[in-house]
Amino acid sequence: MTKLRGLLKASHFGPTLIVTSISFGFALYYWWEGPAYIIAVGVFFGQLVVGFTNDLNDFADDKKHRRIEKPLVAGTITEKQLRKGIWVALVLAIVINLFGPLGIKGGLIYLFGIGCGVSYNFYLKATPLSPLPYFLAFAALPASIVVATNRTPPLWLLAAGALLGVAAHFANVIKDLKED
Repeated sequence: MTKLRGLLKASHFGPTLIVTSISFGFALYYWWEGPAYIIAVGVFFGQLVVGFTNDLNDFADDKKHRRIEKPLVAGTITEKQLRKGIWVALVLAIVINLFGPLGIKGGLIYLFGIGCGVSYNFYLKATPLSPLPYFLAFAALPASIVVATNRTPPLWLLAAGALLGVAAHFANVIKDLKED
């Protein structure tokens, strides 16, 4: 049970739940309840990948700043367990998103968003380009759901998602600004 709690904490569970819930709402609007649940589960596993890779990449810095609320620093989970969690979540995200209701087109768009999140974690976090992955990923999420229905996403929806992503980025980094 402790390991599960540690993995949930490493997933950044609050933001993961928010993004999953928003995706469920979009899916309900464009689909019906059955596919909406599957889409939300696929998004959930994608968000786990992003959260887990963030904690893995931040481990040395979290240890340096004595962030004992972080599961790796606290010893609630090990790096090996977190790496295993990343691989399990990644495989499930790929399978559910490509072979579920989103299909190949929508699934690839959503997987692009996951890739943006991972690229932020490992490459762009400490650069002036750090808002870009959020901008792209938050636009990709609603786009993946709309494209899967053989429609073109409205520009306002992409812009709203992108701007929400940039706002989420700044809300996320502001708390660590002093330490980082």
